Amino acid sequence: MLKESHVDVLIIGAGPSGLMCANALAGAGVNFRIIDNRPVGVAAGQADGIQPRTIEVLQSYGLAEPLLKEGAQMHLCAFYNPGPDGGIERTGRAADVTAPTARYPFKITIAQASIEALFVESLKSQGISVDRPIVPSSLEISQDPAELLDPSSYPVKVVLDHIHSSDDTPEQEIVHAKFVVGADGAHSWVRKTLGFTMDGEQTDYIWGVIDFIPDTNFPDIRNRSAIHSENGSCMIIPREGDKVRFYLQMADKDVMDPETGKIDKQKVTAENLINTARRTFYPYIVNEPKEVDWCSIYIIGQRVASKFSKHDRVFIAGDACHTHSPKAGQGMNASMNDTHNLAWKLAQVLRGRADISLLKTYELERQKYAQDLIDFDREFSALFSGKPRTSENQEGVTHEEFLSAFQASGGFSSGIGVHYMPSAIVHTIHQGSASNLIIGERMLPQLFVRAADARPVEIQDMLPADTRFKLLFFVGLLTSEKLAKVRRLAEELELPTSFLQKYNFPAQGKAQSMFDIISIAAGHKDDVNFLDIPSTLRTHWSKVLIDDTDVTGRLGGGAYPRFGIDEKEITIVVVRPDGYVGMIAPSTALESMDKYFGSFLIGKTLNREA
Repeated sequence: MLKESHVDVLIIGAGPSGLMCANALAGAGVNFRIIDNRPVGVAAGQADGIQPRTIEVLQSYGLAEPLLKEGAQMHLCAFYNPGPDGGIERTGRAADVTAPTARYPFKITIAQASIEALFVESLKSQGISVDRPIVPSSLEISQDPAELLDPSSYPVKVVLDHIHSSDDTPEQEIVHAKFVVGADGAHSWVRKTLGFTMDGEQTDYIWGVIDFIPDTNFPDIRNRSAIHSENGSCMIIPREGDKVRFYLQMADKDVMDPETGKIDKQKVTAENLINTARRTFYPYIVNEPKEVDWCSIYIIGQRVASKFSKHDRVFIAGDACHTHSPKAGQGMNASMNDTHNLAWKLAQVLRGRADISLLKTYELERQKYAQDLIDFDREFSALFSGKPRTSENQEGVTHEEFLSAFQASGGFSSGIGVHYMPSAIVHTIHQGSASNLIIGERMLPQLFVRAADARPVEIQDMLPADTRFKLLFFVGLLTSEKLAKVRRLAEELELPTSFLQKYNFPAQGKAQSMFDIISIAAGHKDDVNFLDIPSTLRTHWSKVLIDDTDVTGRLGGGAYPRFGIDEKEITIVVVRPDGYVGMIAPSTALESMDKYFGSFLIGKTLNREA
């Protein structure tokens, strides 16, 4: 008799995407399991770059601190091009992160194993571990429409094989799941089982990658460096400690088997890669490395899955639904942000607080992002892999062209410019009430001071990824007339018909309340009494802020004009649980707020638990 079990969410794959999902669901108190086919996690190599937006996301889970401490930080990018003597010369340097609103204006590089370990430790502290080595062998989804629409049903049946050793017949078990997340990598079994295709193209560019401790006189070895030479291109990525990573453009003759026309893995040695680097770096010297950590080779493929979900019951995320070149540093970032987008939606549906249709926004938002990423990567890879312009090659890529593309793509490559299109959870009707807080983009970082104790606080740190919608009430200058208006607003919000009462379920165990309220006044810290804010808009003394500088006069201030908010009005900004602005409305448009939340949340009167 096969062992059978029931679980709310089964996560297949424990790379960065699967672990991000597990960590988010654990924090939300969701009943889930995470399995992986490897006996242990990744040891060396793989992805290594954390973009500024991903640092913000990890910070929202309380996980950024170790990365900031242990990882290498890339602040500068150096550019090298062919010089007059046949070697390379530096043609410029620029800030590595060009997005002006980045809270962390740098990228972090650290081994993928360290990032996975962060999540594994976080899960362990909550009594959860990855089940391994386990592989799925079959997956069936119910065809009954009523069952598929009932979030309390278990319409997905997965057979799992527990791998003990190569000789043993695997021990099988059946798992009945409400939802399945396939985060099982570029060769995804889940994707293939669902019959989804990977659409896109394979390029002709062959690249080698090596992680090692270099011995060189190259002056920018600790900066990200983009090298275009007569002998191919190279990207240098400084790593934690003394390590660096080289991405090296390889010639066909160096890596291909002339008989088969395929890559010959035997030719992919650290020695061959270092020899390629020597030719590219001339006149700089690259000596025998002190230590080699890992090396590999890849052909750039740029593909997006035809679908990201089946019946909104089985989802794919990460490399399972998009692949692209590593040099743009997006892979692991896109993967973790996929499940960051999905996890809170699953949690709210499973709690019975959101309609199952909310899950449609996962594919809507992340598939478009993945396609935009592929388009960006195609352009960036072509420029990077293209021959540089020289006196002999007037058709080549100029330094100016490359730098211009590098800087123009800064918002996208940093993750800062991700923009979700209008949907049930992105409602743009009142964009004019805060013209510079773009609905569909992440909440901008900004320092405020707390009204109660004048302590400076970063608004992003008050928006943890805890499945709650954050309601930011910009109450403006608190004149006596304005205070009367604020009190009237609070009274309206206390009415049983208001969205705040209809949808704000109280916390139950790990399931937080639906809303967290923060009030932000304009004016001077000496003139604002936090107790003047009515209790509906002052849920805790720490949740009343002022748009003013701290006591040194150096930190904070200027948020109202920066966000395009009129301090004479009362403006409500809705920040989604994943940190993106979902809606903005003037206090006179509470019916818009009701319509927004009513389009995907289930009111208390309709809720089964009511």
